[in-house]
Amino acid sequence: MSGVKSASISVHSQRLLDYFRNPRNAGELAPPALKADVENPACGDMLRLTARFDNDRVVEARFQVRGCTASIAAASALTEWMTGKSREELKTLTAAMIEEAVGGLEPASKHAAVLCVDGVKALLGLPRGGE
Repeated sequence: MSGVKSASISVHSQRLLDYFRNPRNAGELAPPALKADVENPACGDMLRLTARFDNDRVVEARFQVRGCTASIAAASALTEWMTGKSREELKTLTAAMIEEAVGGLEPASKHAAVLCVDGVKALLGLPRGGE
């Protein structure tokens, strides 16, 4: 079929793909950092979020994800956003903020942003160790 051109359509933004291909803050912090594990029961994605606080502010954050491209990218963006934030600022996190940080999410990938919010909520619910 000459004259017919195929179009390559990416379902993920370039920013999301950059976070996926070049994850920031991957790994886990050792105690006394706080550690929270959350899971999306619908898709099975899992997030482990660790953070070290000093004077009520995140001075270091790390993530580990078992899940899709969007969940890995979103968690990477999350840890960048978290660093330097106070506990009160962490409480303001929304899924829309994570979506914006990765350049948008397709409807089928919006769970990735929710997983990040759940991770921060779980972290904030832990006793204040590591400060």
